[in-house]
Amino acid sequence: MKLLITGGTTFVSKFTAEYFVQAGNDVTVLNRGNREQVSGAKWICCDRMQLGDTLKGQFFDAVLDITAYMQEHIRTLLDTGVAFSDYVLISSSAVYPETNPQPFTEEQKCGYNAVWGDYGIHKLRAEEYLSDRVPAAYILRPPYFYGKYENLYREAFPFDCAVLDRPFYIPENGDMNLQFFHVHDLCRFIEILLKCHPQNHIFNVGNKETVTIKEWVRMCYKAAGKEARFISVDRTIPQRSYFCFHHYEYVLDVSKQNELMPDTVPLMQGLQEEFDWYINHTDSIYYRKPYMTFIDDNLK
Repeated sequence: MKLLITGGTTFVSKFTAEYFVQAGNDVTVLNRGNREQVSGAKWICCDRMQLGDTLKGQFFDAVLDITAYMQEHIRTLLDTGVAFSDYVLISSSAVYPETNPQPFTEEQKCGYNAVWGDYGIHKLRAEEYLSDRVPAAYILRPPYFYGKYENLYREAFPFDCAVLDRPFYIPENGDMNLQFFHVHDLCRFIEILLKCHPQNHIFNVGNKETVTIKEWVRMCYKAAGKEARFISVDRTIPQRSYFCFHHYEYVLDVSKQNELMPDTVPLMQGLQEEFDWYINHTDSIYYRKPYMTFIDDNLK
């Protein structure tokens, strides 16, 4: 396939570009050139908000839009006159209001989520605009991504704590649930969409199993060859001061995804692979939030 991938230099978009290059596809990435490019991919150096005629007259079997998070990002790309057979947008589970009944299903009404704020609304407006302009486009709503090239201080935080033999400060008893999706599974599912063209065009994606934050931390420590020791933190302490997830628990119904792709990477396997990569690429995190400093100054 001839593919256009927006981004291609950080986490999800970089992994996606690399995955499809290695699968033998003709991949073009579109980014501003601020970071190293994926080997084997063609490169268009441009800000997607200032595309001009950059893509005019070009054809792609599919556009994989990893980086759009607002309506204008979709509009500027489509207005170039680029031609394509398929369009896949990576949206977000943040489009579901936190007040919706859980698990969230694709049929539920979307709207403002107080936890994610404008981010979720921008993603929703991008979805709506794309659906109006390209009714056959596919829209994917993931929970938390993880895997190689992670650039947020999420898995890296318990990895670092494990390597430093630190106890882990956890909100209350650690029973808040999280749902994850490996970036490799994302790429596999995109391949399935482009091959099978299912009638449904909006999919929740993710592991069907959730995991508590205590279980997740234990697995992160295990990936580092350590055993986690926990210290409970009272709910009165702002969770984001010392922990890498919001105080927000939600579950996506991924049954429609499972009909097409019933298996996903086991979480322990995925975390081990991420740790093995991270330990040699600790500079991949662009902003290390000062969780440890807050813990040392306020919780010890």
